[in-house]
Formats: sequence, structure tokens, C-alpha cells
Amino acid sequence: MATEMTTKQAIDAVEPVKAPSRRRNRRATIAWLIVQRGLMGVVTLWCISVIVFVATQAMPGDVAHIILGAGATADQIAQLNKNMGLDEPLLTQYWDWLGNVLTGNMGNSLVSGQPVSELLSERIFNSATLTVIAMLLILPLSLLVGLLAAVFRDKLFDRSYLGTSLVVTATPDFVLGSLVIAVFGTVVFKVLPPVSLIPPGDAPWQHPKQLIMPLAVMTLVGVTYLSRLVRVSFIDVLESEYVQLATIKGLSTRRILFRHALPNALAPSIPAASIMAAYTIAGSVVIEYLFGYPGIGSALVDAVAGHDLPMVQAIIMLMAAAFFCFNQLADVLGTLNKSR
Repeated sequence: MATEMTTKQAIDAVEPVKAPSRRRNRRATIAWLIVQRGLMGVVTLWCISVIVFVATQAMPGDVAHIILGAGATADQIAQLNKNMGLDEPLLTQYWDWLGNVLTGNMGNSLVSGQPVSELLSERIFNSATLTVIAMLLILPLSLLVGLLAAVFRDKLFDRSYLGTSLVVTATPDFVLGSLVIAVFGTVVFKVLPPVSLIPPGDAPWQHPKQLIMPLAVMTLVGVTYLSRLVRVSFIDVLESEYVQLATIKGLSTRRILFRHALPNALAPSIPAASIMAAYTIAGSVVIEYLFGYPGIGSALVDAVAGHDLPMVQAIIMLMAAAFFCFNQLADVLGTLNKSR
């Protein structure tokens, strides 16, 4: 009897230690994953910086000719190239540029001569505002549409939704935006301004009419992508054994959906939401240019047209960093979900 008690006491003494040990191992795994992703991010962004620099240097046209005009002399062009450091070897130009970027100095615009950081500050704010509002619309609408499509699977709503989502997904953003402008801004109803101009110094939300059409296109594209993932997650959960058991026990449909199905269906959708945020940032270039919205997307198009290399390099690096961060966040969230 004494031996049995001793063994039982030993087991009781060891078992409580297992859970904290597992938690420590899980935290260590997550920490190592974050470190790995951080190192990968440094290498990836460095590779992107090389590609961006080489691509901008390979752009057709000469900066000095563009700035000075067709009547510039050879001496004037040579002096301007020397002043801007464009007569240095490419490797020297790259290291000088990269060193400035790492210290937060994006250089000066070749067109206006103003610091790039000052020119982009307001545009970054405008783009961030547009993206945040779009995501605040995309997330709940995707959840609602995906839930309804899963509940009414293979019925009229679900089939209509799937057909519409396929059409929207197959249609380029530029075409969708052009249709929205044609219907609501110019030809048919003329109820909204076709160009989303925000006066300098004003916050975008002070001009809600200017935001409706670009937000409508971004939200439509985002919802059709994310809601399909939510639909699949809900269908998998609704077909699981524990949901079927809850149905047999007589629990209400509302309780089954929101108490049991919703938490489990949301878990795989969270990483997808991070990826959706990344694609929303990338897609803002087309939307902002199409609607004339004063964000970094339209600034990128103008900078490329004006051969403004520092502006192009700064904008692409900012967008690449944001895109990469959201993708890494999605990767970490997906790993955390699998380890639960």
C-alpha cells in the first residue's frame, strides 16, 4: 500500500509540470519562428532593394534631359548629373542610396527638389486611411457572406454568390473601377464624383463622397476573395462530428453557429485576412490611379512618368515592406493556429 501511494504521489508530482513544460516549448517555438521570419525579412528586403535599384536605373530616358528639357547643353547635363551623384559607378550609387534608406533618408525628389519623406507623408496617410477603412468593411462583410453561403449551401443564395464571386475575381480591378465610374460617376446615375480628389491638408474622411467609389471596388474585390475562404471553413466545421452531435442534442441553430462553429471557422480565416490586407495595399496602385486618389499608388505612377528615381525607389520599398510584413504575419498566425 505504501508503495502504491508513493507511486501515485510521484505521478501527481510529475504531471503538473508537463503543461508548463509544453507551454515553454510552444513559446520557444513561436519565438524561434519569429526570429526566423525576421531574418528572412531582412534578406528578402535587401534582395528587393537590389532589384528596385537596378530596375529604376534601367528605366528608359535620362533624368538630366527630363529635368533640364530638350534645350539643355552637354555641360549643363554633365553638371546636373554630378550634382545628383548620377555620374558615380552604379555600385557606389547603390550603397549610398541604401545607407541613406537605412537611416531614414529617402533622398530628394529629382523633379521638385524636396525631400521624398515630406512629399510622401500625406500620401502615406491617405493610402493608409483608404486601406484601413476598406479592411474594416471587408472583414465583417466576408464573415457574413461566407456564413450565409455555408448555411445555405447549394441553394439559390450560395449559387448566386459563387457565380458572382467568380465573375468579380476574373475581372481586373481597372475594369471594375471603370464600370463603377461609368455607372455612378458619368453616364447613368451621376451621383458620385468620378475623381476622388482630396484637397491638400484635408483628412480623407472629410470628403466621404470621394471615398465611396474606390472603397466600393476594393471592398468588392476583397469580400469575393475572403468570403470564399470563410465559406469553406464554415462548411468544414458544420460537417464536423461535434457540430452534428450538438444538432442531435437539440441545440438551437443560432447557438451551434455562434457558440461552436464560429470560433473554429474563424481560426483558419485570420491568416487569410492578413494576406488580404497585403493584397489590398498592392492593389491600391491601380485603384488610386484610376480614381485620381492622392495616395502613394498615384504618386508611384506620376514618379515613373517623370523619371523621379528617388520617389519610385522609396514608394516601392515602402509597399514591399508593408506587403512582406502582412505576409509574415499571416504565416505566423497560420503556424499558431496549427499548433493549437
